[in-house]
Amino acid sequence: MLKAGIVGLPNVGKSTLFNAITKAEALAANYPFATIDPNVGVVYVQDERLDVLARIYKPKKVVPTAYEFIDIAGLVKGASKGEGLGNQFLSHIREVDAICQVVRCFEDENITHVEGSIDPVRDIETIKLELNLADLEVVEKRIQRLDKKAKAKVKEAQEELQVLNKIKDALDQNISPRTLEFSDEDKKLIKSFNLLSLKPMIYIANVAEEDLMDADSNKFYQDVLAFAKKEGTEVVLISAQVEMEIASLNPEEQAHFLEAYGLQKSGLNQVIDRSYDLLGLKTYFTAGEPEVRAWTFKQGMKAPECAGIIHSDFERGFIKAETLAYDDLLKYETPQKAKEAGRVRLEGKEYLVKDGDIMLFRFNV
Repeated sequence: MLKAGIVGLPNVGKSTLFNAITKAEALAANYPFATIDPNVGVVYVQDERLDVLARIYKPKKVVPTAYEFIDIAGLVKGASKGEGLGNQFLSHIREVDAICQVVRCFEDENITHVEGSIDPVRDIETIKLELNLADLEVVEKRIQRLDKKAKAKVKEAQEELQVLNKIKDALDQNISPRTLEFSDEDKKLIKSFNLLSLKPMIYIANVAEEDLMDADSNKFYQDVLAFAKKEGTEVVLISAQVEMEIASLNPEEQAHFLEAYGLQKSGLNQVIDRSYDLLGLKTYFTAGEPEVRAWTFKQGMKAPECAGIIHSDFERGFIKAETLAYDDLLKYETPQKAKEAGRVRLEGKEYLVKDGDIMLFRFNV
C-alpha cells in the first residue's frame, strides 16, 4: 500500500486536511504539537474503471486500491536537533513513499503561526533545512564507518562512499539531493538509508475558501508556484476547510459541490493523482464473479512481479498471465467477445504490465 506523510509547520492546516481526507478525528487544535502520535488513515483510490468492470463482471464485491496517509506532527525549526518533538517525527517520515508538505497560503488572525507571520516559501525552506540536517547526520555517520574499508581498497565501500560524498556536498550547501542525477546502481546503494531529502515531495498550498476560484490573486500561492517551478516540485491547490465539507457529502453531492467551485476533482484525488505520477505508479485489475479488484504496481514491472503483489506464490510459480487490455474490453463489451476477437493474450515472464491490464495469473507451486 502506498504511504504518504503529511508534514508542515504547526497550524498550517495539516490535521484539518487529514480529517477531511480520512474522515478521521485527528486533533485539529490551534496550538503546536496537538498531534503527537502520527495518525494513520487509509483512503480508497477512486477509479472510474472499477465501476465499469463491476457492471460487466457483476462481482460479489469490488475492492479498490488504497492509499495510506500519515499525519505527522508539526515540525519546527531545530527539529533535526530535537527541538519540538524533533527526531520522533523524522523517524515517522522515513517510513513513507512520498512527502506531502502542507504550506499555509491564507491569513487568519485567529490561527497563530509559529513564526508570527505568513510566508510559505520561508516555511518550505525551514522544513527543507530540517530534513537536510537530519540526513546529513545519517550520511556523515555512514561515511565514517566506510572510511577504513575504502582506504583498504574495498570496491563496494569505495563506490558507496563516492555516492555518499556527492549527497553530503549537496546537503552541506542546503541543496536538495532530489535535484541530483543518480545512476540505477547509485540508487540501489542509497536506498537502504531511506533519506528524507530524497523522498518525492508534493507541496499542498492551503488557501482560504474564497481563493479557490481565484488563486491567481493569492500572492502566497504564486510564491509557492514560483519556488516549486525552480525546484521541479509539484504543487496541488486546496482549501482544507472546503475538503472537510466535501468529505461529509455523498458522491453525487460531491460532484455538484466541486462543479460550483469550478473543480473537476477534490484536493485529495489531485494529491493521489500527482503522487501516482511522481512515483511512476499504475493500476492493473483482476476481475471475475467473486470480485473485481484494483492493484497498484510500479511502471516497468514484469508480469511475475505483478503477480507477486497478490501473493508470493503467484510470483514463485508463475507460468503465464491471461491478459486483456481495458480498452479492448470496452470495445468488445464482454470478456467472451474480446476473447473471440483474439484480444485475450497469454503473456510470459518478460511481459511488461500496462496500466489498465485485466489479468488472470496461471501459476504452479
